[in-house]
Amino acid sequence: MPNTRMLLWFALAAILYFNYEAWMHDYPAGTPGTAALSAAGNKPGTLGDSVPEVASPAPSTPAAAPTAVPPTAAEPLSPPPGVAAESNAGAFLPLHVTTDVLDVVINLKGGELDQADLLLYPLRKDAPNVPVRLLSRDPPASLYLLQTGLRASGDAAPTHLATWSSAEKSFALAADAKELRVPLTWSDDQGLTVTKTFVFSRGLYSIDLIYDVQNSGASPRNLVPYSQFKRHWEHPSRSYFDVETYSFKGPAVYDGAKSHDLNVENDTDVKFSETITNGWLASLQHQFVSAIVPPANQPYEYKLQVQDKEYLLSATGPTVEVAAGAKAQIREKLFVGPKLQSQLAATAPHLERTVDFGILTVLAQPLFATLNWVHGLVGNWGWAIILVTALIKLLFYPLSQASGRSMAKMRTVAPRMKQIQETFKDDREKLGRAMMELYKKEKINPLAGCLPMLVQIPFFISFYRVLLESVEMRQAPFLLWVNDLSSRDPYFVLPLLMGAAMFAQFKLNPAPPDPMQAKIMQFMPLVMTGMMAWFPCGLVLYWLTNTLLTIAQQWRVNQVVEAEAAKLRT
Repeated sequence: MPNTRMLLWFALAAILYFNYEAWMHDYPAGTPGTAALSAAGNKPGTLGDSVPEVASPAPSTPAAAPTAVPPTAAEPLSPPPGVAAESNAGAFLPLHVTTDVLDVVINLKGGELDQADLLLYPLRKDAPNVPVRLLSRDPPASLYLLQTGLRASGDAAPTHLATWSSAEKSFALAADAKELRVPLTWSDDQGLTVTKTFVFSRGLYSIDLIYDVQNSGASPRNLVPYSQFKRHWEHPSRSYFDVETYSFKGPAVYDGAKSHDLNVENDTDVKFSETITNGWLASLQHQFVSAIVPPANQPYEYKLQVQDKEYLLSATGPTVEVAAGAKAQIREKLFVGPKLQSQLAATAPHLERTVDFGILTVLAQPLFATLNWVHGLVGNWGWAIILVTALIKLLFYPLSQASGRSMAKMRTVAPRMKQIQETFKDDREKLGRAMMELYKKEKINPLAGCLPMLVQIPFFISFYRVLLESVEMRQAPFLLWVNDLSSRDPYFVLPLLMGAAMFAQFKLNPAPPDPMQAKIMQFMPLVMTGMMAWFPCGLVLYWLTNTLLTIAQQWRVNQVVEAEAAKLRT
């Protein structure tokens, strides 16, 4: 029967989709050779431990109208004069900063963010006092730094290799304060003073970065702002039993029109270098992100470099000329935290695209918005999933109702169908004509049962992506033993209930005329139970709810159609 075939096709489509995602992550197009890796031009362990030279000609524009720096060639990184002897390798001058959501360590050797703990996000459900650590200076496997600074041509400059100073050894957000300002200072013997201020806000993971530059010298100074991620990477290992491993982890950029995930094992991506206006760059991982947002309407050169097991994703801004005796201010914005779409969107245009809903974003995004709205009403993500599933079922009620009536009519004429099959069992052509005449006479559409199943496929995949990527549902409890909707059921109760519901649905529908199809359908609940046992509880809850609602609707339709048939017989 068509409905039987559609169930089989649905199971196959789901399996193929998840295997396709695994294949695309495990075997990306192109594998860098030795030449590609050496294109970074760095010696082992030196990626990001120096700063590129800045073009010597000084721009004639003032600070209010910066000019773009020409893209640099893929040459070995070399420090500008005045910082060649400086290195932050092994140096650690910690400055501790605490807010209501972040616990950050700023290294005064470079003024870089060396560590960031997310206080409201435990690493594991059973270890609530161990937060997720997004930035870390622990080499090699956990190395993940956010480096910022100002470059100069021919002079010393406050780069990420310079030593900054602070009036305090630690900063904490006061209970009645909305923001916390952490100023660092640097100066040279030629009258240049730079105050680098990190501004943290209550409840937010975005950080404002402000450079206040004072040139008290006799000559103009040319400074170039830059920011970069330095991070260790490993070839991703995928596991069917851990859905988190299928989420992209690595560098990404937004070019003002489209976001791009950069594969550090791809020959083309490792040579990425573009000048972008109104973009951002980010380092992604499952449900968490760090991002750098340059100021609006200014061209920045974005560049990716890969060496051994490290990548360096940088954004270099236009040259800012600070005249003798003048001041200037340079601003950027950072983000270090969970992929909360509301905060990401408020930090930069389209930064919420770091939440990867895949090819069905057009469906998954409104689905998440609806789930989020319902959660605001009921306060529980499990009940939100159930209610949204009911809303989807209600939305497609006319379609499923027509399908249900067709299935119910097929159930009432099942004896006549069996008689036709026995009569024409040796003549397939006459059998087909007789069946079509029966369908026409009884006004049965044998394809009607396919449509609801086709509708479910994109919703199923969208629910999967929403549950996988939405940090809002991370470790979210439902009821009783279900204490994390984003992970599998620890006791496999929901998958077993889902399998039982699917079996009940099979019994409620008319039996397939083909004995082989009937046997396959009997095993389908078992196959789906085994496949869904390792999926997030929220996804299984969606499928269980949808199946139960379908059973209730079909049972009612069967009653109505059987009553109508009995009335006609009398």
